[in-house]
Amino acid sequence: MDKYLLSIDQGTTSCRAIVFDLKGKAVATGQKEFAQHFPKPGWVEHDANEIFDTQVDCIKDAVKKSGIKPEQIAAVAITNQRETTVVWDKDTGKPIHNAIVWQCRRTAEASEALKNLPMFRERTGLVPDAYFSGPKIKWLLDNVSGAKEKAKNGKLLFGTIDSWLIYKLTKEQNHLTEPSNASRTLVYNIRTNQWDDELLNHLEIPKVMMPKVVPSNSNFGTTNKDIVGFEAPIYANLGDQQAAMFGQVCFKPGEAKCTYGTGSFLLANIGHEVKLADGLLTTVAWQFEGEKPVYAFEGAIFIAGAAVQWLRDGLKIIESSSETEKMAMSLESNDGVYFVPALVGMGSPWWNSDVRGTIVGLTRGTSREHFVRAALESMCYQVADVASEMKKHGIKISKLRVDGGATMNEFLLQFQSDVLEISVERAAQAEATAWGVAQMAGLKAGVFKNCEELVKQWQVSKEVAPKTDRKHDYDGWKRALNATFAYNVSAPSLSEHKSKDSDHADKSTKKLVKQGS
Repeated sequence: MDKYLLSIDQGTTSCRAIVFDLKGKAVATGQKEFAQHFPKPGWVEHDANEIFDTQVDCIKDAVKKSGIKPEQIAAVAITNQRETTVVWDKDTGKPIHNAIVWQCRRTAEASEALKNLPMFRERTGLVPDAYFSGPKIKWLLDNVSGAKEKAKNGKLLFGTIDSWLIYKLTKEQNHLTEPSNASRTLVYNIRTNQWDDELLNHLEIPKVMMPKVVPSNSNFGTTNKDIVGFEAPIYANLGDQQAAMFGQVCFKPGEAKCTYGTGSFLLANIGHEVKLADGLLTTVAWQFEGEKPVYAFEGAIFIAGAAVQWLRDGLKIIESSSETEKMAMSLESNDGVYFVPALVGMGSPWWNSDVRGTIVGLTRGTSREHFVRAALESMCYQVADVASEMKKHGIKISKLRVDGGATMNEFLLQFQSDVLEISVERAAQAEATAWGVAQMAGLKAGVFKNCEELVKQWQVSKEVAPKTDRKHDYDGWKRALNATFAYNVSAPSLSEHKSKDSDHADKSTKKLVKQGS
């Protein structure tokens, strides 16, 4: 009887479940969107119960469409939006508040204050930011009536979305997570591989709330038949970007992938030792049972595909993203037009939440095609900024594996290769994230022998090599960055920094960023 793997892919705007055969073919998919809640400007919430109910519907739909029997499911795997925070009542199993989403900025001020405490950066590998879970937990305990007392008495449980799904799918039997998700909370010590008592105490988070951290390929429990209609072991769990990295078989130090979605996330394998790098996050990629964790440098770029969405929905100068390739290619160059898409501040390697988007180089001859090309180029320049930072810290990327919807844009692929001056490989497997965690579950279930088998199975759909010198273009981007930070009036003494040439622009930008953040 043929065996299959069921991957649960819980995202920011929709839930998905995919039934894969053992060659990585998506046999059937269930997908459904859920509501986004914006109670105040900059605040983003999800209804955790709605997420679970939606995910269950997707699981049932995918299994039904696939036509397989329950006993053919060798294993279930979970990958999820990271950092999104759920706190629920241990007795009732009900959330005490809507989940606070990774995008939510309500804890920005509190997170900024943590930058003055080096222990957070040193122990977690993260740059304190509203992005991460710890300050969100504190906000819930401080702002939900009675929550703080209940938490102290062991009556509340915390989880990122993976923990919430495991808890519910196993009918409240297992309160678990694994290191790739735990390392995104700002309270997990990636050096000792456990929750850090001092960091928890500083944020006034009772340790009793926290899920048990087990290796990424552990047995997380069995799906409850009454809930999803079948019983199968949950054999793998990874945060979405780490799952994509596993799906791109980046198993050796120096191997890297970039996923282009709403934002872009460039992750590079750095091996089994913790390293810190200015402007980059150090995160746990995964951990196998009985082995040390594998770590990664991560560049988290907040605005990538969202810049194109803004052109469509905000400026309304395009009707769909599919137009952008042809429009960008219609120009021989960018004619000096640059777009720094700091629409929600900037992530790696700058980590400055105060800067705002800037468009420079406009003339009477500037057209909507220039805006489109500038948006696509900005995605590539930001990735190059992160890759440059990685190189300074000993990780030289020789080839970049890419996935995500934007990688179907031929202009973007070629421009990215040119700017990085390396080959870019688009994976044949379009579902790198869901398939990545499914592969890990397959290893645990014994349907795959080892990682070498996965490497042999991985295929390229398109490889692009550099063909145009983009140093002049990249220098222009650095000058545009300098202008963007100079406009940040909240940073001190910015007016005295003026760029005279591209080298000076790069240096002064670095200086401005340090002052601004």
